[in-house]
Amino acid sequence: MNEVHAPQLVELPPTYNTNKVLTDRVAADPAKHLMERPDGAGGWTPVTAREFDAQVVAVAKGLVARGVQPGDSVAIMSATRYEWALLDFAIWAAGAVTVPIYETSSAEQVEWICGDAKVTLVLAETAEHAETVSEVHDALGDLREILVITDGAVETLVADGSGVEDAEIERRRAIAGLDDVATIIYTSGTTGRPKGVELSHRNFASLAVNAVKDNPEVFADGGRTLLFIPMAHVFARFIHVLAVAAGTTTGHWGDTTTLVDQLGSFKPTFILAVPRVFEKVYNTAEQTAAAGGKVKIFHWAARTGIAYSRALDTASGPSLGLRIQHKIADRLVFSKLRARLGGKAKYAVSGGGPLGERLGHFYRGLGIIILEGYGLTESTAPATVNKPDAQKIGSVGPALPGCGMAIADDGEVLLKGHGIFGAYHNNPEATAESFTADGWFRTGDLGEIDDRGFLTITGRKKEIIVTAGGKNVAPSVLEDRIRAHVLVSQCIVVGDNKPFIGAMITLDAEGLPGWLKMHGKPAMSTDEARTDPDVLAALDQVVQRANNAVSKAESIRKYTVIPGDLTIENGYLTPKQSVRRAAVLKDFDPEVERLYADRNKDSLHLV
Repeated sequence: MNEVHAPQLVELPPTYNTNKVLTDRVAADPAKHLMERPDGAGGWTPVTAREFDAQVVAVAKGLVARGVQPGDSVAIMSATRYEWALLDFAIWAAGAVTVPIYETSSAEQVEWICGDAKVTLVLAETAEHAETVSEVHDALGDLREILVITDGAVETLVADGSGVEDAEIERRRAIAGLDDVATIIYTSGTTGRPKGVELSHRNFASLAVNAVKDNPEVFADGGRTLLFIPMAHVFARFIHVLAVAAGTTTGHWGDTTTLVDQLGSFKPTFILAVPRVFEKVYNTAEQTAAAGGKVKIFHWAARTGIAYSRALDTASGPSLGLRIQHKIADRLVFSKLRARLGGKAKYAVSGGGPLGERLGHFYRGLGIIILEGYGLTESTAPATVNKPDAQKIGSVGPALPGCGMAIADDGEVLLKGHGIFGAYHNNPEATAESFTADGWFRTGDLGEIDDRGFLTITGRKKEIIVTAGGKNVAPSVLEDRIRAHVLVSQCIVVGDNKPFIGAMITLDAEGLPGWLKMHGKPAMSTDEARTDPDVLAALDQVVQRANNAVSKAESIRKYTVIPGDLTIENGYLTPKQSVRRAAVLKDFDPEVERLYADRNKDSLHLV
């Protein structure tokens, strides 16, 4: 078995916990800006480490006054915002366990999570979220009350806790040790009911402290980052703790429709995002260039940046001519795009799905190095990540300090280390099934480790398609390439037990208008565009380019554009934007069957 282990750089004492991450930061530099809050006028108001800690203590007192006991589960149902961070650390300071709930969750999902975790208090962002919880309140015997953030929940807790002594919070902050449960995060669940992943204080604190030690360049002078992906997701949650450990100044923004403006206002030094965000930034820039009659210049600059980045990985490096072209591209295009992202970002961290080699090289050519990583909820997000001084674009990097990885005989990626969860809550059977006899966590992903210790993810074990001819096909290779196009929102590759590989594509309602304008076409709806000859011709090219990445037997022979889109609201996407493949295949089975009933071999698409 091919395996790699990275030695741990920092050993924490057994009494350490996430509360110490914050109090150590306060002790190191109490006047440093630890957070910044949006001021409502397009700017940001700083919050020092000392001020944030004082607010945490005040809110924790309110939780104590409200009857929260050490070990109780307290849920947060909210989009990403400053109060999420404040309440999370306050729950820990009260000795309790945080249970995040996506703000898009249904009443049924809320009932399952709160019931399974025995949640005693829910902190809901809005009255609408509180109403969702109220629908199932009667079925939740442990739930005592619901407080609404936008209706003054924080202020209420501070007022309620005015009579609680500081010593009580100091005592509670010290109760948990490294191996005690800090949070229960329920997996999004592409199939079946979500499982509650118990993550310990060790998982967060030890992994964060070691990651900071291992990447000093990324966090030079503390740095700045704007968190905008859901804090209910483990990726944002880990960065939220890591940022405190690093002394990073963190802002929070939950409205992705105004994200670019906020990046320009906040000016982060590193950006945390999922691949879809990086795709959208590229596509928006392309459309903006087209609207200004400069799309040819943009495409030339993009090709130049990618070529320049690729040349950086060669022994001779970029040629003189390429360096000159890159400087021109930087002046004409790249500098403007960096300014749109705040102008100070040198690094970005990508996770939650595969980024793709093309985008990795484009952004490095642009001047922003994307450090792609890999992990799951069960590994407290990152188990591997590329580093500024150890990078291989297209891979997800080497193991983080204190982490181990291996490839099983069937190609499955296995993980060990201080980031690996302890158990699924109330589910010993699932816990046992997830580990090998010698303690490796089975990720369900397929991958390869090269001779330098870099991991590359090649597919998802459970999503491998086996055609009627016995060919094994990893759908993500094709899906990721097709989804990167401005016209495409989602792509689902099909072909299990079928004679060839096919695909279902949905159009991107945001990207379509710009593409139509770019190509001199009148405005139309996504439903009208599904049968438009020019749109289909463009999609044909997209699919053909994706096919170049695989063998003929793995290539898409026919695709169809299905109506509407896959969304969280219609149940086809998880809150972290993963496709619920089983639900899609079940509901769109007639469309799949039409692909294989079509006798027109001259057409790549099915109308």
